[in-house]
Amino acid sequence: MEYMSQEGYDKLVAELHQLEHVELPKVKEAIAEARDKGDLSENFEYHAAKREQGKLLSRIRFKQRVLEFARVVDKSRLGGDGVGLLSRVEFTNLTTNVRMTYTIVSPHEANLREGKISIKSPIGQALLHKQVGDIVEVEVPVGKMKLRIESIEL
Repeated sequence: MEYMSQEGYDKLVAELHQLEHVELPKVKEAIAEARDKGDLSENFEYHAAKREQGKLLSRIRFKQRVLEFARVVDKSRLGGDGVGLLSRVEFTNLTTNVRMTYTIVSPHEANLREGKISIKSPIGQALLHKQVGDIVEVEVPVGKMKLRIESIEL
């Protein structure tokens, strides 16, 4: 079971639609064109198009599987004052004294540029169920980070 926001679910559905109805027909057309050029054993375009089709079908199956097990979280039913899925958390890195704000999301929605970190990431796991004012130590690839939670919004 994969919990996600409505926005993340809609984005995944749109990506799947794009892959199935735009990208896949393009690849099938490229295969047909390459096939028309004759000898397939030495036809690089044909083999490249077939490889691309395999990658595309794999991505489509993956996204279908994610959507099959996806459950949209109703923000209005989320409660508590601790950090959880879809919480917007502001915290200070006590080592560098830098303030950061991130939204805790499912792994399929994570995007640092948009300020979204995965609930399964080391920071997401460490912040889970913590309260405002708590100091959290997180083991990350570059070492340990000490974070103080400043605010939590749903």
